[in-house]
Amino acid sequence: MEAFVALTDREWFDRLSRMDGVDEVNFWSPHTRKLKNFSRGEPVLFKLKAREGRAIVGGGFFEHFTTLPISIAWDTFEEKNGAASLIEVRQRIARLRHDETDPWAEYLIGCHLLVEPFFWDEDDWIPEPPDWHPNIQRGRSYDLTQGEGRRLWNAVVARLQAKPSGGQTGQDPGAPPEVPGGYSDPVTRPHRVGQGTFKSVILDAYGRRCAVTREKALPVLDAAHIRPYSEEPRHYVRNGLLLRSDVHRLFDAGYVTVTPEYRVKVSRRIRTDFDDGENYGKLHGREILLPADNRCRPDRALLGWHNQHQFRR
Repeated sequence: MEAFVALTDREWFDRLSRMDGVDEVNFWSPHTRKLKNFSRGEPVLFKLKAREGRAIVGGGFFEHFTTLPISIAWDTFEEKNGAASLIEVRQRIARLRHDETDPWAEYLIGCHLLVEPFFWDEDDWIPEPPDWHPNIQRGRSYDLTQGEGRRLWNAVVARLQAKPSGGQTGQDPGAPPEVPGGYSDPVTRPHRVGQGTFKSVILDAYGRRCAVTREKALPVLDAAHIRPYSEEPRHYVRNGLLLRSDVHRLFDAGYVTVTPEYRVKVSRRIRTDFDDGENYGKLHGREILLPADNRCRPDRALLGWHNQHQFRR
């Protein structure tokens, strides 16, 4: 198993390290290139640039890579982009691209989505690895099973076990801490996925088109949970549908459902309750758009739950 040590802006790190309850972060880049071909669950460690400290100061676990217009990235992750506002993100990107700041620029950026992030106090920072070359521009990988990589991983584990991430893993209140004993040998394991990452994975799984209407305008597309998060507190792609925002609201309210046979079902009560519904009635019986990857298709049992418990007959 490898870890990627990524060069990190101090202002990005400082903003996130001061926040409580950070369960995911958008480790964005000003262009659309991936830092590398990550494995899901691979550790990504944050290293400050030479002029900012020459130390590893925290990290997270890779979940997904996508490209997003900055307005959508902001709507999805807000301050988990490591900035106070969309204007600040836009200014940083312009600076990194050596562009003049345009208040309306809709940059397309690369989004490395990391879950269960951790941020250490300065006393716990890990010194820059002795084999780090000053010409590295983006980061480098380390084999965690031997040599400098193994030493680095041992140092990371010691800090995680000593200071479970301070409530920044998205862990349920009252649940036993997951970090002590949860990290030792460098092996991948499941990680909790936050709502923004969930939405991004669903967007890509459905080809950025509403499963019901085929709408493609990103600002009106939502990732809907089939079984509500309060009932099924896990984020994963088979518990999701990509829906246009109005269809999402009707789905959550029980006026629309999707059968286990992947067909849209519209309640008759949409007409009786609102004296309308003609346009939505046209969706009844339509086969939904399914992800090309069979592993991402909605779980039939969860759809059955929605039909039985949420749908208004």
